[in-house]
Parts: sequence; structure tokens; C-alpha cells
Amino acid sequence: MKREVPLFLTAVIGLFMILSFFVPHQLVSVPADFLQQSAVIVVAFGYVLGGANVLKVNFDGIYKRQSGWPYKLVLVVALLVTVGVGLAEGRTWQDPHSISIWIYNHLYSPMQATLFALLSFFIASAAFRAFRIRTTEAALLAIAALIVMLGRVPIGDHYLTARIPVKWLQMSSIQQWIMDNPQNAAKRAILIGAAMGVMATGLRVILGIERSYLGGED
Repeated sequence: MKREVPLFLTAVIGLFMILSFFVPHQLVSVPADFLQQSAVIVVAFGYVLGGANVLKVNFDGIYKRQSGWPYKLVLVVALLVTVGVGLAEGRTWQDPHSISIWIYNHLYSPMQATLFALLSFFIASAAFRAFRIRTTEAALLAIAALIVMLGRVPIGDHYLTARIPVKWLQMSSIQQWIMDNPQNAAKRAILIGAAMGVMATGLRVILGIERSYLGGED
């Protein structure tokens, strides 16, 4: 019964949510909205459990003086201070002049920008490795990437193709064509494949074929 009941509930609720997309009646839409709101509440409790797990793991690391424990201490202090300030401010935490917004604008946002700035070096390194021209496909990828990068900066039009009278032969026009046609086609194919994968996984869960969320097969 420990497995049959969750599988039955998953199948019934999953089929009901699918039905709500095709039956625009309040007997179906109202319970479907209730289930969606319940899912949001469950996710909120998941955030609480995730925060408690972060505190537990980092407290253990600080107590045992593991490698990098000062960073764990900073994380714990920042987490507790942020949560404490948010709870103290209550519903006014979204006020533009609240301490929570100040923490977000003056601490979190600069750190996020710094992290993305550091990631640019890793992206450049990965691009250098990916664009090593060893095959015809790699050569086409490198040429397209070069055209797109040059077409999105002033040097592309103003210096390289400024004297070309035909507009569609200028660097910005070529890069826009690449983004609108080959890039768009590949992106849509990837999105369609991802959507089909999501649907297949959802059907496997609803039909009880996929049981990994129960913690195993036994």
C-alpha cells in the first residue's frame, strides 16, 4: 500500500490536470485551480526544508572546521540575517525603502553581477575549445559565431562592411539572418524535443512506469 496509494493519486491527479486543459467547465477548472495552488504551497514548504538542510549541512561544516568553513559561516549568517529581516518587516518587505530591498539591491545584485562577470571567462574558454576547427561542422559553427559576434558590435558595420552598398551584405544584416533562420530553426527543434521529453516523462509518471520519485523500485 505504501506504493499503490501514491501511484494511484499521481495517476488520478495527473489525468485530471490533463483533462482541465480540454474541458472548460467549472466542475473541472475549479478543482484544477485548487490543486495548482496546493502545489505552490507544497513547493513553499520545500523551500523551508531546503533552507533547514542548508543550515544543517553548513553548521556541521563549521563545527568540524571543514575546508572553506569561513565561507560557510558567511553563508549561514547572511541567510539568518536576511530571513530575520524579512520576518521582522512582515508585509512591508517589498517596500522600496525596506531593508530587504536594500539588501537585494546593494548586496545580492552586485554579487550576482560579479558572478556572471567571472563566468564570462569560463564561457570564453569553453568557446575556444568548442570552436577548434577539426570538421566541416565545426568550421561552419565557428564562422557563424564569428559573424554573429562581429555583427552585434559597432566594428562589424562601421569598419568591416561600411563601404558595401548592398545592405543585406553588411555584417549586421547577415548576423540577423543567421539569428532569424538557422538559429531559430535549431532552437525550435530543441524546444520541440524538450517538450516531447517532458510529455513522455509525465506519461511515464502518470502510468506508474517511472517510480524514481518513490525512492526505488522495491
